Amino acid sequence: MSSLTLGLYAHWRKPGAANSLQALYECLQRVGIKTLFEENSAELVGLKGQTVDELRDQVDLFITIGGDGTLLRLVRDLRGKMKPVMGINFGSLGFLTGFGGPSYAEAAKALASGDYRVEERTLLEASVRGLRGQSISRVGLNDVVVSRGDRSRLVQIEVAIDQVCLTEYNADGLIVATSTGSTAYSLSAGGPIVIPNSGIFVVTPICPHVLTNRSVVVSNRSTIRLKASHRSVEQPISLSIDGQEPIHFHVGDEVTVKAADVTLPLVLPSNFTFAGVLRAKLGWSGTAI
Repeated sequence: MSSLTLGLYAHWRKPGAANSLQALYECLQRVGIKTLFEENSAELVGLKGQTVDELRDQVDLFITIGGDGTLLRLVRDLRGKMKPVMGINFGSLGFLTGFGGPSYAEAAKALASGDYRVEERTLLEASVRGLRGQSISRVGLNDVVVSRGDRSRLVQIEVAIDQVCLTEYNADGLIVATSTGSTAYSLSAGGPIVIPNSGIFVVTPICPHVLTNRSVVVSNRSTIRLKASHRSVEQPISLSIDGQEPIHFHVGDEVTVKAADVTLPLVLPSNFTFAGVLRAKLGWSGTAI
C-alpha cells in the first residue's frame, strides 16, 4: 500500500469529467493510494470534498483532470503555497498535462511505484502598484497579458528591464511569458518556443503597430516593469495572469513582473521529454508536408 495521499481536482464543468474522475479514483483505490477530493470535483462522484486550502495541508500531491487550463486554475487556487501537481489530460492540446486519459491505470501505477519525475517550473509574480501605494500581487505559471479589454484603441506600454528602458510597445496588447508559458498565448502571437528549463521570460507584443516591435527574450532573474504611456487615453487597461480574472490599471500605475520566490513541482512521466511533446502536439514529422 502506498503512503501517498492525493488530492483530486477536476474541470468539473467539462463534459465527461464525472466518468473520468470515477475511473481514475477506482484505479487509485486498486493500488492502495489514499485519495481526497476538492469540493466541486467531489460532487461529480457523490462524495464529500474539501476546499483547496483544506486539502493542501493533508495531501502530498494534487492531480488535475482536464487540460492545461485546469492545472493553471489549481496553481491560482494554491495562492503561492505550492504542492507537487500531476496533470491528466482529457482536453485537446496540453503541454502541462504529461499523463493522458483514458490511461488512468498507468498514471496510478506510476504513482504507486514512484515511476515518475518532478520538474521545478518557474512561476512568475505580477504586482500592480497604484499611485496611492496600494498593491495587488498574483502568482502564475504561464503568462501575464496586458490588453485593451473593451477599448477599441491600441495600448501603449512602456517597458523597462531592471530600471533600463527597453521600448514603448504600441500594440493590441503585450505578453510576458515564462519558459513554460512560451507555448501558450505568446506562441500564438508569434513568440518563440522555449525549453521549459531555459530560465527566461519572453516579452511578446500582440499585433504590434510598429514593424520593429518584436519578441524579446529576458533573463528571469530580471524584473520587468510595465507602465501605461503618458500618451495613452485615460481608460483602464486590463491585466490577467494565466487567463484568470483581470486586474485593471491606469496611467501612472506600475506593473512589475519577476520570478516568484516559489516554483511549481510538476509531476511528469519518467520518459517525458519536451521535444517529444512538441513533436506530438504540433504534428512535427520531419517531412516537407
